[in-house]
Amino acid sequence: MPERLRAASEAFEVTSLRNYWEFSAPPIDVETLQTIGAAIRTSRVLRFDVTGPDGLVRGPEEPGFEPPREIEPHHLVVWAGRWYLVARDARERTWHTYRVERTRPRTPVGPPFSAQPLTSEDLSRLVVQNPDRGDTPGPWQCVGSATLELAAPVVARWAPGGSVVEALDPHRCRLTIGGWSWAGVAGLFITFDTTLTDVQPALLRAELARIGTRLRRLDP
Repeated sequence: MPERLRAASEAFEVTSLRNYWEFSAPPIDVETLQTIGAAIRTSRVLRFDVTGPDGLVRGPEEPGFEPPREIEPHHLVVWAGRWYLVARDARERTWHTYRVERTRPRTPVGPPFSAQPLTSEDLSRLVVQNPDRGDTPGPWQCVGSATLELAAPVVARWAPGGSVVEALDPHRCRLTIGGWSWAGVAGLFITFDTTLTDVQPALLRAELARIGTRLRRLDP
């Protein structure tokens, strides 16, 4: 850090406090970010292994194995405190979104490719509205799930970080979400203002019923 900036930063203290409504994503490895960024800048095919939620790369014989990817990296996106890589499969020519902290790039990079321009609408569709963006449930003390009568892209757009959306059909999806209390989890589901079915676990069902009883007591 330059001397002038170092002197300025030493003149004050900064304290980081935990936000109980949101679990931040794991830190991004600087070398991983540099490798991906360089591959995007130079339009080079990138090969990488995919880790599990625990950060470990599993072998072909192990449960949860993810095959290595060979992709054309196009864009890095930060959304809801998480880093995403938007890329096109080098063989299938299909678009995918990956969580950067779950990638382990292989070096050297591959051959050059012709990059395709992406608009802000494209990035929103591939990240914000994409239920298949590699998210995993946050480490909350209360985690519940339910089927919602809403399309997966709609729920994915508004679900907070650390939640998981699974498309069931064009009009329904499964949402897994966490919070610091069952009342908090129930409240998050209620914000979607839609029918909830197959609510799990029983503690979440009981909390939703309790909230419903309390609301019915309100004066009209």
